[in-house]
Amino acid sequence: MEEKVDVAIIGAGSAGLYALAQVVRTTDSYVLIDGGELGTTCARVGCMPSKALIQVAEDFHRRKLFPREGIEGGDGLTVSGGDVMEHVQGLRDIFVDKVLSTSTDDMGDEFIEGHARFLDRNLLQVGERRIRAKRIVIATGSSPIVPGGWKAFGDRVLTTDEIFELEELPQSLAVIGLGVIGLELGQALQRLGVEITGIDQLETIGNIDDPDVNALAQQLIGKDMPLWLGHPASIEEAGDGRLKVSAGERSVTVDKVLVAIGRAPNLSGLDPDKAGITLNAGGVPDFDPTTMQIGELPLFIAGDVTMDRQLLHEAADEGRIAGINAAADKPVAFRRKTPLTITFSDPNIVMVGKRYSELDLDNTLIGSVSLGMLGRALIMGRNKGMLRLYADKAHGRLLGASILAPHGEHLGHLLNWCTEQRLTILQMVRMPFYHPVLEEAIQPVLRDLVRQSDWHTGLYPPDLEVL
Repeated sequence: MEEKVDVAIIGAGSAGLYALAQVVRTTDSYVLIDGGELGTTCARVGCMPSKALIQVAEDFHRRKLFPREGIEGGDGLTVSGGDVMEHVQGLRDIFVDKVLSTSTDDMGDEFIEGHARFLDRNLLQVGERRIRAKRIVIATGSSPIVPGGWKAFGDRVLTTDEIFELEELPQSLAVIGLGVIGLELGQALQRLGVEITGIDQLETIGNIDDPDVNALAQQLIGKDMPLWLGHPASIEEAGDGRLKVSAGERSVTVDKVLVAIGRAPNLSGLDPDKAGITLNAGGVPDFDPTTMQIGELPLFIAGDVTMDRQLLHEAADEGRIAGINAAADKPVAFRRKTPLTITFSDPNIVMVGKRYSELDLDNTLIGSVSLGMLGRALIMGRNKGMLRLYADKAHGRLLGASILAPHGEHLGHLLNWCTEQRLTILQMVRMPFYHPVLEEAIQPVLRDLVRQSDWHTGLYPPDLEVL
């Protein structure tokens, strides 16, 4: 017998829960379906436990500045790997419990525990139950990619699904994949005393596409751990339970390997073809990012499963859009927010708005500043980095930024908001900049862009002259 509802949501991760929050405003005829581990990727194995580990690493690493500040005894500090992991896991459990207490814990029959698969575009099979829904939201998330041959090495090959379950820190670890996850965890573990080797087949790290920022990032982060770039990695047995990891002509023997080469959408178990869903070359359906609708189907998609903007705040927005439209008679299009990505390495790597590779360089002004002599950064002992701003040459509107800076997360938010508000460089340069703060780094870049331009020759009235 079929159960009929207005909306079915597959997946109780961040996107699914945000979709649910919108659906319940419109109808009480819905179900939320999930057959995996609850608590969201962010809370369990992503944003939150990684930041807990990074914070411990930063606190311990700070001891290296103690001698120049006149603080003695820092060389006597040690790390207890077991206690570090217990601390990280304790915080992780708090974050997961918070998610569960405000989502699925108090749900009744509307929550169905099990794996869904399509029988047709409106009909789902979940265990012994069949759910017919007028509209369906697919928010099934993604899973770490591990090449098939590497799985034979068992628990010596880790992903983010396993690394936060470790009871002790390994003595040595190869990190394969130096995107956000690989850089963050690799650098943090190196600072906690694990011997790290970072490997990526690309010539870039942290998804940076601005060549100047990429070069400096490699120089700075390369001081913490060796970076082997430009060659794919291979793994083989090395004896005594250890693994030999090779890339190009270099190799290293390690206790464990962290694979961070990307994630794959959780779609195959859904039997998407039975719903009329066609997957593109990237393994996901084509969809409208302003409505999250898949073609003309009564189906919507949101979160990491889209393989588009795999970030929590984007999953939240996509979930809201999908939820609103799944509960509506007609889909409504929404303008998406200015892109913002942050890698919590040291220094932070931040990208705002248009990426360097997306710019029309003939019609773009680029301003840069080094953080070497920035007063607040000098005081902090962290005066390494660079700020690059991109502005439209014709009208002076801020297009984006690439940032390599301590606490660049805060600079990134300010510049993201300016980009979202479509502010011009002249409008921004007239803002107050307090002294001494890291935000002062923005001011000389703005002035540099003004000097490169002729915006103040007739495009703006006199009251917008720059001080």
